[in-house]
Amino acid sequence: MTNIIVKTPQNPTEKLEQMQQDAKFDVVSDQDAFTPDLSFIKEKIKSKPPPPKVPKVFLSNDCIFNCAYCGCRSGLDFNRYTNDPKELAKISVDCALDNGHGVFITSGICKNPDYTEELIIATIKSIRQDYGYKGYVHAKIMPGTSPDLIWQAGLYANRIDVNIEVAKNEGYDQIARNKNKKNILTPMGQIAQFIRMGKEERHKYRYAPQFANSQTTQLMPGSTNETDFEILRLASALYKKYDLARVYYSPFKYMHEAKGYPGLPHINTPDWRMKRLYQADRLMQLYGFTADELAPEEENFLSAELDPKAAWAMRNLHLYPIEVNTADYEMLLRIPGIGTTFAARIIKARKYCKITHDVLRELGVSMKRSMHFLTCNGKYKGEKSDKPGAFRALLITPFGASV
Repeated sequence: MTNIIVKTPQNPTEKLEQMQQDAKFDVVSDQDAFTPDLSFIKEKIKSKPPPPKVPKVFLSNDCIFNCAYCGCRSGLDFNRYTNDPKELAKISVDCALDNGHGVFITSGICKNPDYTEELIIATIKSIRQDYGYKGYVHAKIMPGTSPDLIWQAGLYANRIDVNIEVAKNEGYDQIARNKNKKNILTPMGQIAQFIRMGKEERHKYRYAPQFANSQTTQLMPGSTNETDFEILRLASALYKKYDLARVYYSPFKYMHEAKGYPGLPHINTPDWRMKRLYQADRLMQLYGFTADELAPEEENFLSAELDPKAAWAMRNLHLYPIEVNTADYEMLLRIPGIGTTFAARIIKARKYCKITHDVLRELGVSMKRSMHFLTCNGKYKGEKSDKPGAFRALLITPFGASV
């Protein structure tokens, strides 16, 4: 297999479609007349908008690694390409300007990790210097990349990442034999160190080099027969140790036998599991939940029917109902249907009035879920707490509903 840089015979649109396909494995009330006007609270306290979708461009699909799940693995026989960095820079800038949210530069590992990273650096350097693009650039760090190249990549990118992929060390032997704990976690640690150092330097010196301000990683649930507790525990540790901005979850799917992996069973991890993991991840990062609370020993897989907070509430009915006029912010967040935005609105509204069920509706709280877990001035309008079956039926929600 050649690693010579070649220009594919496709037009720019066809190239971009092919590159994005190759990059797919990288991984987002009624009002009462007597209710006080609290609209100013809703205007000033808004939920954090979801991150925008950033287009992905692929440097090379000529990969020396043979990961079972990847469509660019070395064991496959198909037309390979490696884009010229300056040409890829032009495509990337066009994508970024058209999308308005930036661009993500990723790649297979052609020749070796450092060689590939040098091409990525040349691309993002051209994006900045040749085309003067000052917007968001996210760049991939190859497993095993040397520290000096990580530093160079971070000087031109806003965010960088290296994907850990598996929740158990033995998972690399099972699905990605060219990867290992060392060549993933070592660059991850170096990135974290550089980010911290960059922030300290910018605090001291106005013209210090602007290193990337965040890093992310990706996990593939289902790849090692791991529980959701094991995934969440690992994600929590990664957030703390490496100051990650996000852990992304991508379902492991292995439906066609890959050369070099005899006996690996076919696995099709359901997409709903990713949605539950994302919900649980946000509960850990924003709501103060722990992995043990969300996926305890007796229920170490997240529920397909109940969102993680509702499932926790069902296991802790003795804590409910919660009085919204006296509960602190942390306890308000434990009420199904009340998130960070509504908890903040309630705390602020209490300075102006007593919170009633009508006030909650005025603040935008959906009472369909929350009314069963709260009281307003001692008044309870939900199902009786001695009917857990009724509670469960009321809490079953489609994916994407507020937790």
